[in-house]
Amino acid sequence: MGGITGAGRALAGRVFTPVASALLRAKVSPDAVTVIGTLGVTATALYFYPRGQFLAGTLVICIFVFSDSLDGTMARLAGRSSSWGAFLDSTLDRVADAAIFVGIALWYAGDGDDLLLVGATLAALVGGLLVSYARSRAESLGANASVGIAERTERLVLILGAAGLSGIFDQPVILVIGVWLVAVLSWITVGQRVWTVRRQLLPGQV
Repeated sequence: MGGITGAGRALAGRVFTPVASALLRAKVSPDAVTVIGTLGVTATALYFYPRGQFLAGTLVICIFVFSDSLDGTMARLAGRSSSWGAFLDSTLDRVADAAIFVGIALWYAGDGDDLLLVGATLAALVGGLLVSYARSRAESLGANASVGIAERTERLVLILGAAGLSGIFDQPVILVIGVWLVAVLSWITVGQRVWTVRRQLLPGQV
């Protein structure tokens, strides 16, 4: 999964370099780590979250989330950084994100018993997917849409933090706040990207 940037990416690179080196010596490929990480997040989210086991689910998901930095570090060390690796990583990021929000939506559709929050969770999911789509589509048209207040890192930190804290303190309202925040901020980000691209593609009409 992607999203660690700047100083965080540099720190992660230093932390994971020894592990990445060991995996490469064991003939494990970066792509395999990407796929395993995604499968781990997906299975964990769809198993724990619908049962309301938010702390356990979040802790296990966070372990697999680190595979994003690990596979990137492995690719750099092996000199295998490629467009294919970036494509695979980005595509599987969407799978992992969807699993997290679907798991939460299933909780609210079941024992959580709140259809409004099912809708809010799905709005957060769709908004997040559109944030990513808007950027990739803009780039395919020669525009730049790398703007917005809630990119993937922020959305993951918010939703996983809310889920984990909700489990620690047994306070469902924390997750409710997290879901609504991600939903609102995701759609604001979509709007920011649409407006930014419009200014670039229709400069005379802004």
